[in-house]
Amino acid sequence: MIRVVRDVTAPVLRLWRRSVQLRVVGSTVVLSGLAIALTGWALLGDIAQGLADSRRESAVAEARAGLDRVQSQLVAGVETEPSAASQAIAQLVDSQAQRGGGPRRHELVVEGPLTTEEATVPVRSSSGVSARAVPGDLADAVRDDDGVFWRYARLPAASDGGDDPVLVVGSRLRVPSTGDLYAVYYVFSMAEQQSTLALVRNALLLAGVAMVAMLGGLALLVSRQVLGPVRLARRIAERFASGNLEQRMHVRGEDDIARLSTSFNQMAASLQTQITRLENLSRLQQRFVSDVSHELRTPLTTVTMAGAVLYDARSRFDPPTARAAELLLRELQRFEGLLSDLMDLSRFDAGAAQLETDALDLAEVARRVADDPVLTRKGLRVVVRGADRPAVVDADDRRVDRIVRNLTTNAAAYSGSAEVVVTVAQDDRCVSLSVRDHGCGLDDDQALRVFDRFWRADPARSSAGTGLGLAIAREDARLHGGTLRVGSRVGEGTDFVLTLPKPGGDARPPALEPMGGHVPVREDV
Repeated sequence: MIRVVRDVTAPVLRLWRRSVQLRVVGSTVVLSGLAIALTGWALLGDIAQGLADSRRESAVAEARAGLDRVQSQLVAGVETEPSAASQAIAQLVDSQAQRGGGPRRHELVVEGPLTTEEATVPVRSSSGVSARAVPGDLADAVRDDDGVFWRYARLPAASDGGDDPVLVVGSRLRVPSTGDLYAVYYVFSMAEQQSTLALVRNALLLAGVAMVAMLGGLALLVSRQVLGPVRLARRIAERFASGNLEQRMHVRGEDDIARLSTSFNQMAASLQTQITRLENLSRLQQRFVSDVSHELRTPLTTVTMAGAVLYDARSRFDPPTARAAELLLRELQRFEGLLSDLMDLSRFDAGAAQLETDALDLAEVARRVADDPVLTRKGLRVVVRGADRPAVVDADDRRVDRIVRNLTTNAAAYSGSAEVVVTVAQDDRCVSLSVRDHGCGLDDDQALRVFDRFWRADPARSSAGTGLGLAIAREDARLHGGTLRVGSRVGEGTDFVLTLPKPGGDARPPALEPMGGHVPVREDV
């Protein structure tokens, strides 16, 4: 049952969250309906009270007049014939019972004499009512005190088996000759007041429904006029996001919506200009890097070969010349590595990078890290975890090895850590390889830029580096359909996590999260 209710309400709640127009119209209908209902309820209460008070005043006045008339008859009857009291009472009831020519204004119930010693007090009434129509508290009040008393009550209806509202007015009469007391009750029907109240209630209900419907339609019309340009702006913004920068909003009139449309179009034109300029600059930069890399490849190869010849013959040179030959070959090799990195980046930018995939065990790659000569020369201790069982993916061995070597080289050169921990984790979808140090770490700003090209955490440091290693590593990971993520804390170290998908799997989410959580690096390179 709960699932059925959830299935029914979920689309409604989703539509309610996504549609401003629905919320505006719905809120207007609900609030206006509540306000109209409260107003109608208060108005209906006042009308009902007014009808009841008017009926009560007229009924009490009519009952007083009838009671005074009967009391006068009783007094006059005593002066002529004392036995006429009971006849006057009977005549009062019978005259009401025999009245015709239209609906009766009231019914009568007479109890008495109340001073009789019999267990049951005699009761006379006009047709249609009985002593049960008299409320008990009203009967007690009439028996105990002089005066006119009234109560509201309900009588069983003879037609539909329901109850009809009535007003019962009671008082007592005294026979001067005998001192007997009679309780006289006038029963006034309030069906007319109830019918009037029902008519007013139905009129208020229909008027309220019509008012709510009118307000709902008005809210729908106004919201459509206001939200139409907003929806158009949303659709155009979505087209901007998909790369269609030529769309513009239609400007009509001079109101706030028209000014919003004009501002939106100006913003769109400015964005298009800036994006076009940046795209041109990016293409020029990529072309420059690609052209320079290719143009320098041939002369660099020639110079490197000449440097190698000089390096091999350094034993015949004097010490300064031999040292110069060593420095020349080292810097040429460094320059060749930089040129190779630039050419790789140009291939990534041009979408020309290719993978040569084969089955690769990342656990074996992790074990090879322990024999990395760079880490050995630095005296770093390598701890390998999770490499006790195969973790096979389809990958390019050369590129994966370059990613891992970039990570370990950075840990050895810049972290200041005495230990590097390499961890392998896997699930049914992917395999993750983590390289973590316990060195100085990176702050939040540095972690956000760590994959930017040519960026270095400390540009003033003397250690060699081009700032391209991590950028190339991330491009290699993307080329495999994987991810390279970073987590870092100042003073606690840095953790890089490479995640590659298994055949038919997915690298998101990774099988292993970096320490301190993943830093959302920028995706603009």
